[in-house]
Amino acid sequence: MTSRSRHKLSHLAADSGPMSATTNMVQPGGTPAGVPAGDRWREWVDRHAGTFFIAPAVTLILIFAIFPTIYSMIFAVSRVRFTGDGLKFRYVGLRNFEKQFFGSGEVHFLGRTDPISIFGTIVFVAIVAAVLWWLWRSWKTATWVRMLGRTISAAMAIFLGWLLCASLLSGNAIGTLYTTLFYVLFGCAVQFVIGTGLAFLCSQPIRGRNFFRVLFFIPLMVTPLGVGFAMRMIADVTKGPFEPILGFLGLQDWVWSASPWSARFVMMICDSWQWIPFIFICMLAALENVPRDHVEAAQVDGASSFHIFREVTWPQVVPVAVTVLLIRAIEAFKIMDLPNIMTGGGPGSSTESMTLHSVYVWRANDMGSSAAIAYLLLILTVVVCASFFNYVVLGQIRKARA
Repeated sequence: MTSRSRHKLSHLAADSGPMSATTNMVQPGGTPAGVPAGDRWREWVDRHAGTFFIAPAVTLILIFAIFPTIYSMIFAVSRVRFTGDGLKFRYVGLRNFEKQFFGSGEVHFLGRTDPISIFGTIVFVAIVAAVLWWLWRSWKTATWVRMLGRTISAAMAIFLGWLLCASLLSGNAIGTLYTTLFYVLFGCAVQFVIGTGLAFLCSQPIRGRNFFRVLFFIPLMVTPLGVGFAMRMIADVTKGPFEPILGFLGLQDWVWSASPWSARFVMMICDSWQWIPFIFICMLAALENVPRDHVEAAQVDGASSFHIFREVTWPQVVPVAVTVLLIRAIEAFKIMDLPNIMTGGGPGSSTESMTLHSVYVWRANDMGSSAAIAYLLLILTVVVCASFFNYVVLGQIRKARA
């Protein structure tokens, strides 16, 4: 070895010496080597404390959510029979799903879709054009993940638009799918408007507002079963409290439960009586958290009450409003107690929700079709609520923050 090589090696050793010493002093986990093993263990536990706390909850969610979902899928793709040895499963593929769209359950699930009227055809063409234009607008700016989600939302919108035009707008009867959407869309809209209006009134400095707060909150304390039986007695046109009023108006022979749409509206009114307090209490809390100095500044500038609410109050409560509406919509998809108790799903199946439809099919021992209907409800709920969250909730939150 030459003198120049020995000189170069000495320089390399001098340069790597401090680094080697530093490397030896630090453990792979970031703990100095001189720290006792007990301290290192406590430090590791502290770093992963959040994981330890959340792991039991995640495990329970996986057990109580994923396992029933997978097990019900086995029912949905099988024909199930009761035998002396228990349940017997025979794989049938997607026949239980096909039955709801093209088989014996089509009219019950989708309603009557033939014939489609000229007006329904025109409206459907307009819906398809609007959806395709919406997709085309987002084609250049959206990522492929967002585009996939928007394509799924667009496909669901076109299908629901066709079903609306082929059934309701063509004078045909609707099935349990659109009955459920009626409860969700129309019912939640009415409940939100009334609940927000009552919350706004009770947030004002009026006399007796504490009394009205308690009064409006009482229906939320009653169980759905109790609400169903109470409303059944109240809506009785022969013995209920409205019988004298109906007699005075000459409607003593009117039976609301004999007409499909009057029965649906009575269901919506009873459901609203129970759920308006939920929206009321959430919106009241949001309204009372609006800073008073913002409102007072607008009043000093001479703004009217309507402009103050639209320009000052509403932008600050809109994140709470859309979140409450989303939670309420998810609950509305599961409505079952009221139509089951008040009308038994009648007249015919006009007040049946998809949940009640699934229960009735289960009682008929067709557990495969019942599971298929439940999965169709899950898909509908996920697509509708995810679309509402992505295109309404997040949009309003971004607008409020901006």
